[in-house]
Amino acid sequence: MIKLKPLLTFSNPLLLTLSALTYTLGAGIARYLGRADSPLNFALGFGWILLLVLAMNLLTVYFRPHSEPLVGSETITGQNWLRAALFQISIATLGIVALLSVTLLQVGISPPAIFYAALNFVAALLYALPPFRLATKGFGELVLAVLVALLIPAFSLSLQMGEIHRLLAAVAFPLVALTLAFFLVLNFLTFGGDRKYERGTLLRRIGWERAIPLHHILVLTAYLLFAAMPQLGYPNIVFNTIGFHLM
Repeated sequence: MIKLKPLLTFSNPLLLTLSALTYTLGAGIARYLGRADSPLNFALGFGWILLLVLAMNLLTVYFRPHSEPLVGSETITGQNWLRAALFQISIATLGIVALLSVTLLQVGISPPAIFYAALNFVAALLYALPPFRLATKGFGELVLAVLVALLIPAFSLSLQMGEIHRLLAAVAFPLVALTLAFFLVLNFLTFGGDRKYERGTLLRRIGWERAIPLHHILVLTAYLLFAAMPQLGYPNIVFNTIGFHLM
């Protein structure tokens, strides 16, 4: 049980929860438009996304430098066990993702859904795996924000509708800004450890002096985008409804 507890932490429940919420958001947009007519696609896509994000989270930890402890107090034997477990679970999870991919193709999904599935997969690999490993290059937070707030709901929406509706852009782009601001705040909580082990985060790349005004700008930008959408042809009732569900 002691060894299994770190594995639960490495799975990053917060990011899994955010991914589940934004996936549901994409399906919710389809339902709002009267086009959510495929519960099977929703269920298969939901499992596909969560398992992909889980594998990404575990591989991100697996490829940490060996000089950096995974837990903080484990022995070399314990670290080797954890790394082996992370790798095995990641491979098994990606295997299930592959099986779900085949199932989705057999069910019959649209080209846009395939396209956004591929984008989600590529983004996850670029984030976690070397040589790119954007999680440690100072761009990981941006990749996660785009993945969680744009690519995942786009995949969910295209699974239901077979296409992308312009309402997604109206919701997703402000949400990307808010998500990036949220991840930037999380960087402050881990700043000490990140600096000690020289982890490349957005906060360390730009410095805290620039990070604070950037956070405020991102939040303001999101609200300005939401406020401007009715002027771009989106009815107020749509954003009142979406705003109610996002609160």
